[in-house]
Amino acid sequence: MISVGIEAMNVFGGTAYLDVIKLANHRQLDTKRFENLLMKEKTVALPCEDPVTFGVNAAKPLVDSLSEAEKDRIEMLVTCTESGIDFGKSISTYIHHYLGLNRNCRLFELKNACYSGTAGFQTAINFILSQASPGAKALVIASDISRFMAVDEMDAVTADWSFAEPSGGAGAVAIIVSETPYVFEVDVGANGYYGYEVMDTCRPVPDSEAGNADLSLLSYLDCCEQAYLEYQRRIADVDYQDTFQYLAFHTPFGGMVKGAHRTMMRKMTQAKPAQIEADFEQRVMPGIIYCQRVGNIMGGTVFLSMASIIDNGQFDSSKRIGCFSYGSGCCSEFYSGIVTAEGQKRQRRWGIGTQLNERYQLSMDEYDALLMGSGMVKFGTRNAKLDVHPGVLTSLQGKNRLILDEIREFHREYRWI
Repeated sequence: MISVGIEAMNVFGGTAYLDVIKLANHRQLDTKRFENLLMKEKTVALPCEDPVTFGVNAAKPLVDSLSEAEKDRIEMLVTCTESGIDFGKSISTYIHHYLGLNRNCRLFELKNACYSGTAGFQTAINFILSQASPGAKALVIASDISRFMAVDEMDAVTADWSFAEPSGGAGAVAIIVSETPYVFEVDVGANGYYGYEVMDTCRPVPDSEAGNADLSLLSYLDCCEQAYLEYQRRIADVDYQDTFQYLAFHTPFGGMVKGAHRTMMRKMTQAKPAQIEADFEQRVMPGIIYCQRVGNIMGGTVFLSMASIIDNGQFDSSKRIGCFSYGSGCCSEFYSGIVTAEGQKRQRRWGIGTQLNERYQLSMDEYDALLMGSGMVKFGTRNAKLDVHPGVLTSLQGKNRLILDEIREFHREYRWI
């Protein structure tokens, strides 16, 4: 069987961020409870940013690193998002255009809450494994934003749900999947999936989110256990503690992952509290570092965690990463793959941490002003001309980033800056 997996992966964590401790104080949230979120910063989507700009800015460095011949072998582009801008037209069409990809390419979009990135990734894996087009590559882009409005009128949004604002981020992960998995070689056939109908979180209208935070946590915990057990049933001699040197989780916020890992360690290994804490710091925390700085980016979050592990972990020898993906509603999957020292070296060249350091820090006044103007680019906007924040404009100079310039009769027009 051929090898398959991630040839290259990049994260775009936006151009502006907010200190979430300042936000918690500003919103007068319970800061003691807030500490359990394990959040530090959140990327904030500006009016001139949307899922298209995030996706293109994540993918462009990868595409630019390819030769023309290699670029022309991208025969599938899958966008994975719950932040689409049209009920019919896929954002993959915009992304395909601005990346200048070959027109002999499948373009389509997947929506399945935060599971969408894994759904797209596994679709790409199976396309490569099928050998329908030997040597082909697939580009998978998970791009999502949380664009909070100044006032949310939905009855379903409760006080508890207000904690979604500090953890709701924006960002994109772009992944080239191919027969040359330099960064992450998938364990083919090592997949445990589990899903059922539950109303934990949802987007019943395009620009607002609702849900039951307690039910969401319970569904997440249930799926984590059951997806892993299905993985274990399919693959012989699997041990939760010893098989995986690192664990990448879908990370709505770090505290949720810590609770899930604690539950798994208790059930699967009968570990004691001190052992669980040490194991969390060693195997899980490296994957939370980037998530703490970007927030929940829905379909791409498990890959944000994976990128964080590869950049911040120790890979002096080959290590296996176990990955848990969860999407509300719900569907989940546990899968795994191998990362080598060479894979880490290749991954680090994208400088994800440096890019996060270079974002513009918003003041609370600037953030509140953005909330007031978020309606300008909400779903279904017909016409709008977008301005770029002066401070952000300065920070973007010379970086060759795509921004949303104008919406004209529903068609979105972008420009490089």
